[in-house]
Amino acid sequence: MSAATDDLMDFDDVIENFDPVMGMEVHVELGTETKMFCGCPTTFGGDPNAQVCPSCLALPGALPVANATAIESAVKIGLALNCSIRESSVFARKNYFYPDQPKNYQISQYDEPIAYDGHLDVVLNDGTTWRVEIERAHMEEDTGKSLHIGGSTGRIHGASHSLLDYNRAGVPLVEIVTRPIEGAGERAPEVARAYVTALRDLLKSLNVSDVRMDQGSMRCDANLSLMRKDAAEFGTRTETKNVNSLRSVETAVRFEMQRQGAVLTAGGEVIQETRHFQEADGTTSAGRRKETAEDYRYFPEPDLPPVVADPAWVESIRATLPELPWIRRARIQEDWGVSDEVMRDLVNVGAVDLIIETAEAGVSASAARSWWVSFLAQQANSRGVELAELSITPTQVAEVIGLVEEGKLTNKLAQQVVTAVLDGEGEPAQIVADRGLEVVRDDSALQKAVDDALAANPDIADKIRGGKVQAAGKIVGDVMKATRGQADPARVKELVLAACGAQ
Repeated sequence: MSAATDDLMDFDDVIENFDPVMGMEVHVELGTETKMFCGCPTTFGGDPNAQVCPSCLALPGALPVANATAIESAVKIGLALNCSIRESSVFARKNYFYPDQPKNYQISQYDEPIAYDGHLDVVLNDGTTWRVEIERAHMEEDTGKSLHIGGSTGRIHGASHSLLDYNRAGVPLVEIVTRPIEGAGERAPEVARAYVTALRDLLKSLNVSDVRMDQGSMRCDANLSLMRKDAAEFGTRTETKNVNSLRSVETAVRFEMQRQGAVLTAGGEVIQETRHFQEADGTTSAGRRKETAEDYRYFPEPDLPPVVADPAWVESIRATLPELPWIRRARIQEDWGVSDEVMRDLVNVGAVDLIIETAEAGVSASAARSWWVSFLAQQANSRGVELAELSITPTQVAEVIGLVEEGKLTNKLAQQVVTAVLDGEGEPAQIVADRGLEVVRDDSALQKAVDDALAANPDIADKIRGGKVQAAGKIVGDVMKATRGQADPARVKELVLAACGAQ
């Protein structure tokens, strides 16, 4: 027996009756130039099947060779997550058949991962710290990609046929697996999002991945089960696969808590299965029954030697680790002179690094902060994406701010430019030129617009001449409208007052 897909238990009732238990599995595509076990490029977005070779296609006689840079990146990740680094780790074959896995097995690591027993401390919305225990971080290769053609959802159901793109097959991955996260209660969705956020920031600071969740270079599988308050054992878990935004991680965990609560309260049983997150409505849907480790028939990869991590080499890598994000933020907070609450808000919306990078591009931190947490945050919200996923770079934002500071754009014109960049119209300077948006500085043109506005509003002109300077606002507004917002409001006001002899 199971509840219908849309049967959800009230969230407060879930918390009253059950304890949620989570496990997060995050796959990170490493930013190497070549694949994990061959020399094919890893460039995103290439023509289908243009970045393949006999090795990543698993043709007879082709043998794998491990990517040294990928191994070094895996060690960096392990060290940054406070893990122990295994002196000798081995690759294993994880056996399963999918059309997008040309070998019919995946080269991964099983009982001897390169990094193990770590932790990551994450900060929640109210400033409290939650420690997430890391079980392991292991190396593996990515699969190819199936493209289902003819359906309305992009999934195999309803499709007329499927195409396979093996460009991604063999791209280096590190999978980071947590231990069960218990005791979070009502904060479980928040903890899940905070963990993935902190992990993304950490990986970005290490420069081992671009962590673009929208492009799949960082993907989160959220495991969740509910345990009755009087139970001694965990409940049956589901695994929501490939959740691709921070907001969606939180939504998926919350939905699964409510869905499983409804199933269990109705007397049903939760099925151990993978589930798909639906971005459109924030729900999950059933995928396939979940295998156990035994089902994969792991055994050591015979074509690859053990990975030997000499302790001296590991320590040399540790010495190269950059300033970690939370240490950097403490320093930046002091430099900016903002309160803990303000800094926490900036962290929660994912704005800190964006502000820093914008300021490093040559503008003030205060101006960068103003743009990212006001207009750009509104744009992210209206477009349903995270701030970092907006299609505008800190350098482009800095360029727009610079045009405002130079007096070439007003704030309203600058907002038009930013919106155009977000819509894919090009670089800021080109958009300004193509649209003719630069501020009008020709006083003769402005004077004509002022004279026309005064002539159209004689009663207001009389008020200004009579000393009611505040009435000039109406004339300034009309001039701004006539010039499509391209006039400098301060200069227009000066011309209005001068024309009325009110200076």
